[in-house]
Amino acid sequence: MSGARGADDGTVEVRDLVVRYGPATALDQVSLTVGPAEMVALIGPNGAGKSTVVNTLSGVLKPSAGTVAVRGRLAHVPEGRQVFGDLTVEDNLRLGGRRYKLRDTGPVHAILPRLAELRHRRAGTLSGGEQQMVAVGRALMSRPDVLAVDELSLGLAPLVVADLVRHLRELNETRGLAVLLIEQNARLALDLCSRAYVLEAGRIVAEGPSEELAADDRVSAAYLGGVHD
Repeated sequence: MSGARGADDGTVEVRDLVVRYGPATALDQVSLTVGPAEMVALIGPNGAGKSTVVNTLSGVLKPSAGTVAVRGRLAHVPEGRQVFGDLTVEDNLRLGGRRYKLRDTGPVHAILPRLAELRHRRAGTLSGGEQQMVAVGRALMSRPDVLAVDELSLGLAPLVVADLVRHLRELNETRGLAVLLIEQNARLALDLCSRAYVLEAGRIVAEGPSEELAADDRVSAAYLGGVHD
């Protein structure tokens, strides 16, 4: 998907990040990292500040304090897909490569062949799963080193989610794409990613290997629907 990049490309480093909306603090001293070709999850309840993290990474929001470093290209798949409904699938994809003057959609079609079949359809006429695929394809048009995906599974049927997860795994394994997955579906996130952070009320309250977090009684009770014996 991309040419030669530096050894550190595809890394994210957030240190002591504070983000405020007026007098309200949305993120308070948040720190997290994503290494090259690593898949990392950020889980937590609705309103915890997960989208604020990714919006700050992508430059939509400015931090009040702390540092954010992204090495290499980062692409953002926004919550709710946010496709341009009146444009064709092909035009939606090309918008994703506009910043880098990349118009060839062939590499994205090779990864997501369904988009080649839908290329002349207006994005607003597609199903939710197809629109999510368009959003992922649009992000991939920039040939990113790291992909930040905000709520991959939101409002989608399990079979559709499984297909999208398969594509993310393939991109990570075959192309070394780093992924930061922001998810309310903790089970999905912990199954897909090797490490995870738990965000509650704007603070990181737990972090570590996904297997360890899944075995933690508090995390299991809060996010996985059970407590281990």
